[in-house]
Amino acid sequence: MGAFTSFTHKPSFVQWDSDLKPLQPKPFANSVYKNLCLLSVIFAFSVGLTIGILIPLVYLRSPQVKNDTVPTDISNTSAAIRTIFLNNSYGYKNETRINKYPTVSFVESFIPQEKSDENLVENGIYWGRQIEQSLPEGYKDKKHDIWGDYVKKAVAIKMENGCGRMQNRLVTFQDGLKGCVRYRQNTDQIQGELFSFYLAKILNLPNLAPSAVSVVDLRQPLWQNLRNEIASAQWNSNRPIVLTQFISNLNSANIPGVFKPIERHLNKNDVLNMTKNEVLEENDMVKNFVELAQWSDLIIFDYLTANLDRIVNNLYNYQWNANIMDAPAHNLAKKSDSDLLVFLDNESGLLHGYRLLKKYEIYHSILLENLCMFRKQTADIIRKLKTNGNIGNLLREMFDRQNSDSIKDILPTIPDKSVKILNERIDKVYNQISKCESIFSNT
Repeated sequence: MGAFTSFTHKPSFVQWDSDLKPLQPKPFANSVYKNLCLLSVIFAFSVGLTIGILIPLVYLRSPQVKNDTVPTDISNTSAAIRTIFLNNSYGYKNETRINKYPTVSFVESFIPQEKSDENLVENGIYWGRQIEQSLPEGYKDKKHDIWGDYVKKAVAIKMENGCGRMQNRLVTFQDGLKGCVRYRQNTDQIQGELFSFYLAKILNLPNLAPSAVSVVDLRQPLWQNLRNEIASAQWNSNRPIVLTQFISNLNSANIPGVFKPIERHLNKNDVLNMTKNEVLEENDMVKNFVELAQWSDLIIFDYLTANLDRIVNNLYNYQWNANIMDAPAHNLAKKSDSDLLVFLDNESGLLHGYRLLKKYEIYHSILLENLCMFRKQTADIIRKLKTNGNIGNLLREMFDRQNSDSIKDILPTIPDKSVKILNERIDKVYNQISKCESIFSNT
């Protein structure tokens, strides 16, 4: 055999030794090839594994608003406030906010009990018989009438500092009874106090102390002994005031946990979940529900009147002080002998508060939009007011019936503009009750 010749004139990978016997190919080429393949496989596996791990991590770490998280840096904007407070337990259905403000749905996650306690919750949205029967009596029409008649004949013998604001005064009558006098330079604040009181009477709320209107007139028996004190207080004559029965044994009242930012809702599922608290005895539990039932009335009342000086005060200041929700509610007290919540200082209602709705409406709406537990009598009255549309007539008739011509000459009745806004807010409360009924009602 002759020597091997390549017809392409390229060197051959096969070589011949001196004995003309073919030699095996060198292992170097195969080794390199195998190593390259192995490295390619390892590289592809590593890349795939890394991507598979990183993608979920990046997704999970993306910023989301959680139901139990409160931002520590809050800007003074509507979006920020709703992000903090608006998540509710049934999901926010308003089409203008859906997909914009994340919500948590307890409707889907809550496992219903086999039998709901009708003594606690009735028809899914009302406080039950046990709670209604345990509510304190408070102040109703008879006590209001007695106080109104008393003020017309009362004679004050002493006036001193007290009852809140700088120009307010605590007066003592000749029989030892006491009252709080609300004096203001602005007539609309006296109107706000008085017509908020009248609205509470229409709603049958027992939480406002009996009140009546009078006029500072040194010729009247009520004021004739207080000439020096009135001069010291820098009161002007012929000014309307609101005289409210003094209530003793008052303690501060805190905001319940269900209305604080971490929870911020109240519905039947929340009530039933509270019954699982093994630490509380039944009496303490019922006591808590009695307070919450009064809060449900307070939320409706303050929304209707646009009261700025109570819970809205806490909500507004939360953006600067995260601990303010743990502080006592402003202008709210609890009677130590009956657990009655007393709604104090309603002068911003219906007039002054309405003028500031553009700035504060978001705070007014927060609690209402997350409330789905109501007293049935309050809900029924709201429905009646919505149907009849006569709240303005009711307020004006009450004002005309209970006050003399001399008072009506000084103190105007409620303005038409306020009546229009009040009707709109009654509609919103009605819609909230209807929405809750569609979600939580047992029927």
